[in-house]
Amino acid sequence: MAGLADFGALFPMKTKSLLWLILLGLSGLACQSSLLIDLIAIPGDVLYRDDFSTTSGPWPVGDFPGGLSAYREDAYLVQLDVSGRQFLATSKQIYRDVVVEVDVRQTAGKPANLFGLICRYLDERNYYFFVIAGDGYFGLGKMQDGQAVLLGQTQMSYSRDIRPDGVNRLTFSCASSTLTGSINGQIVALAEDVDFPSGDAGFVVTTLEDGGLVVYFDNFLVTHP
Repeated sequence: MAGLADFGALFPMKTKSLLWLILLGLSGLACQSSLLIDLIAIPGDVLYRDDFSTTSGPWPVGDFPGGLSAYREDAYLVQLDVSGRQFLATSKQIYRDVVVEVDVRQTAGKPANLFGLICRYLDERNYYFFVIAGDGYFGLGKMQDGQAVLLGQTQMSYSRDIRPDGVNRLTFSCASSTLTGSINGQIVALAEDVDFPSGDAGFVVTTLEDGGLVVYFDNFLVTHP
């Protein structure tokens, strides 16, 4: 059981209580070699990729209290059955400057829940995030000491670029102190922060409302900016 990571207080319009988070996909011992590759990479170099067509990746699989994760339909499925739950999964690597991308689609559950990308993940209480909701809102920020803070915006913002009933290609660039979030090729969020210079990359799913949330991830890609 993890400590309290307060996404709920960050988005008061979407929840009335704090979230006790169940976190999976802890970083473990990351490969130092990946950081070395990052240091000598040139722009566009692929640092990690997974299309989830095989089950050999580092992503957790199985039932857990309040949900499950699995490889399904050549993609990676995360299902959260109750409110106030969060799932984290990472590539088990260490990176410095990266561009993280993924295709994501919500197939069940209420729209006012969050899912997206993370970078510079140190542990379950410290990382940067770029998330969207099925109702068209997005947020870029950081989880620091278990408290979520938006960066470059005062509240969740609406974007017409989000496809509520389709696949959304999310891109999260973490380059030096600059954080940039894009949705389907359109830059929607930009911020500066220096607290986390390196860390892992992956994705996050959070239920702010009722459970029954099902999200599919595909074509996960980490490149050098």
